[in-house]
Amino acid sequence: MTPKKVRAILDKYIPNPEIPLSHTSPYTLLIAVLLSAQTTDDRVNQVTPALFKKANTPQKMVKLTVPEILSYIRTCGLAPTKAKNIHRLSEILIEKYKGKVPETFDELEELPGVGHKTASVVMVQAFHKPAFPVDTHVFRSAHRWGLSKGKTVEAVEADLKKIFPESSWSKVSLQMILFARKYCPARLHDSNTCPMCK
Repeated sequence: MTPKKVRAILDKYIPNPEIPLSHTSPYTLLIAVLLSAQTTDDRVNQVTPALFKKANTPQKMVKLTVPEILSYIRTCGLAPTKAKNIHRLSEILIEKYKGKVPETFDELEELPGVGHKTASVVMVQAFHKPAFPVDTHVFRSAHRWGLSKGKTVEAVEADLKKIFPESSWSKVSLQMILFARKYCPARLHDSNTCPMCK
């Protein structure tokens, strides 16, 4: 399927995509995206209000112990590791960046628990810098819709960046995620009813 056709269908079914993770700042976005690995966005949105009420800045977060952070996020996947990463990441933001979230990929990806996808979401959503976050939904859809044959996330990301205009990367990435969840899931996918695959 052509990128133009894909965009037309995405614009029809997901015209105004919004990031599904609740946040109020670059820092709370960073923590929410970090928590979303191996966990649903709904689950993250259930645990972050209480956590952010207690600690919505690195300065407040480091005052909590790792077990205290864990008590808020226990129902998220990989919670013990995430609790350690959130605490250490917050310390580093204070030590190196005066409590601010850095605005480059290299600096973000050096933080504990922050991979390229997390960095991409923060770059595009918090700082409005061009990035094309590729999660499992985007990766799957890119193959299913014939947009990429890349074997790795990096290869798929590179392919998608070539075929979609830079100004659309943020929107298309979010549209692909939301569309894939609703109409083109990994399991029990029906190509006869999926608006893209039929």
